[in-house]
Amino acid sequence: NLHTMLSWNVNCNEDKENKITKINGWFITALGPEVGVLLCDVSDPASLAAMAKQTRVVLNCVGPYRFFGEPVVKACVENGASCIDISGEPQFLEGMYLKYNEKAAEKKVYIIGSCGFDSIPADMGVLYTRDKLKGTLTAVESFLSVKTGPEGSCIHDGTWKSAVYGLADQDNLKALRKKIGYSPVPVVGAKLKRRGLVFYSKEFKQYSIPFMGSDVSVVKRSQRYLHSQLQETPVQYGAYVTVGGLGSVMKLMFAGILFLLLVKFSFGRKLLTKYPEFFSAGRFTKKGPTQKQMDGTSFTMTFFGEGYSEGQDPQNGKPNVKICTQVKGPEPGYVATPIAMVQAAVALLEDSAHLPKEGGVYSPGAAFSKTKLIDRLSKRGVEFSVISQPEV
Repeated sequence: NLHTMLSWNVNCNEDKENKITKINGWFITALGPEVGVLLCDVSDPASLAAMAKQTRVVLNCVGPYRFFGEPVVKACVENGASCIDISGEPQFLEGMYLKYNEKAAEKKVYIIGSCGFDSIPADMGVLYTRDKLKGTLTAVESFLSVKTGPEGSCIHDGTWKSAVYGLADQDNLKALRKKIGYSPVPVVGAKLKRRGLVFYSKEFKQYSIPFMGSDVSVVKRSQRYLHSQLQETPVQYGAYVTVGGLGSVMKLMFAGILFLLLVKFSFGRKLLTKYPEFFSAGRFTKKGPTQKQMDGTSFTMTFFGEGYSEGQDPQNGKPNVKICTQVKGPEPGYVATPIAMVQAAVALLEDSAHLPKEGGVYSPGAAFSKTKLIDRLSKRGVEFSVISQPEV
């Protein structure tokens, strides 16, 4: 159960040599002479408390978060440190909101989940699209495309485990949301139509499917906050991923059906987590990607937005303006995610005047909508751009 976490140790002034001695010579020299490595164990609350007391922001990387994430959040809230994670697990993210939102507000700390790929591009991409439309944005669809080199690509099986246990726990997620008692997000303008399970995208000239990650739930949480607290017009959102030709669709459907069947049973989950490479056709491995695979991989997330021009009432008539934007970046899991996570932490520290007035548990869009996070990301390789200007 030993997991390490990167923390920005801004308040700790111990001698560097002493720190090195404590951890058998491990030291992150790239972070500067005042930052060492602290060993923490998620089963040892005292070690987490000691870590949280020495920092303003903890970057929490201990997935699957449903098993290892809460002790870190608890330690941060109790000891006055903010916390950022890269979780894509709605049960964890929303569970932390239910349990710690009020406590975090009292302590004036920020607990911000989903600050990696793919939720940062999705959540901030919707806000970027909204800001670039001269009018009222009411609906957005995003399409994720991942490009790989000759070496292909793969993902570490920690993400696979999160998906396995997350899908197996859907009923508890529904119960959790009832406990939270979310207020409904109103539909403004024409209702966004849901796409089918498989459909052909003319824009990309390949087949697409609904994206199974947490993006829709994360964006919805942000839009609910922005509407209820800041009286902003909520944006409807649909997330999709391109998968290629018919052959790719058939393989994916077969793998998906097998996955959904096995995930319902404990022995099936054991098989899935024990042999991730076999059941994912090599997409998830216990070793993760090689450097060549990472170098040859990149992503593009394209946003198609629609809304109403300035002066047009969104409650009357059809949308009369459209816009297309993109977020592009390097390999998603091991290059773009650290960029997003660290820049979110920088925004939390340096743009503090533009964060929500009260501490609490937030989604990225809710926390960073008024900050310079998008500019920070664009300067470091996760680039936001307008592809086509609004046309009436």
